Amino acid sequence: MTAGIATALKKIGKDVGIMKPFAAGTPQKTGYKSEDVQLLAKAAHTNDSEDLINPYFFEIYGSPFTATKSLGIKFDVKIVLDSFKQLTSLHDIVLVEGIGGAMTPILKNYFVTDLIKEMNLETILITSSRIGTVNHTIMTCKICQNYGVKICGIIINVLDSKGYPLDILKRDLEELTNIPVIGSIPFMEDFDLEKLSQIITNNISLESLFK
Repeated sequence: MTAGIATALKKIGKDVGIMKPFAAGTPQKTGYKSEDVQLLAKAAHTNDSEDLINPYFFEIYGSPFTATKSLGIKFDVKIVLDSFKQLTSLHDIVLVEGIGGAMTPILKNYFVTDLIKEMNLETILITSSRIGTVNHTIMTCKICQNYGVKICGIIINVLDSKGYPLDILKRDLEELTNIPVIGSIPFMEDFDLEKLSQIITNNISLESLFK
């Protein structure tokens, strides 16, 4: 989703930087280690250094906390914050893609929400239309509220053809969270960045989010 938003913003002339502070998985042989980071960089047409875009990459799937325990490594959140500060000096807009959900542990007592708060970021919450999403979305909104993190909008990503009818889900989420549902992404059989960016352009008022 972040890559799609980055591409859509580039098409309307915005100077976009991207960042994924923590990434995990099998390293690529060429380009950025993370396939996700590679996609983000392509979407934003940026050649910022990997150290800035993705300060930490872990060669196992899991949270940063899990990686530190399993791989016996340590890292410094200050490096992430300093990298973000540098990126904000290079671009008008910096999109930061998280890892996991709001309470994914980065350190023992430091979660994704802590990082969002330290970066002073407003958040777009991506949720699905699957059964169970109302519970998960409300919990995420409550956690963000408790941490003082502002969610400026919810996007519903239709990951499969089953689940809640969109009009009913939009109605319920807005009433239950008091946060606007700013758009939805229809089910896509295969990922296509250009198609996704066009859907975002057509369905979501980007100018209102990134003034």
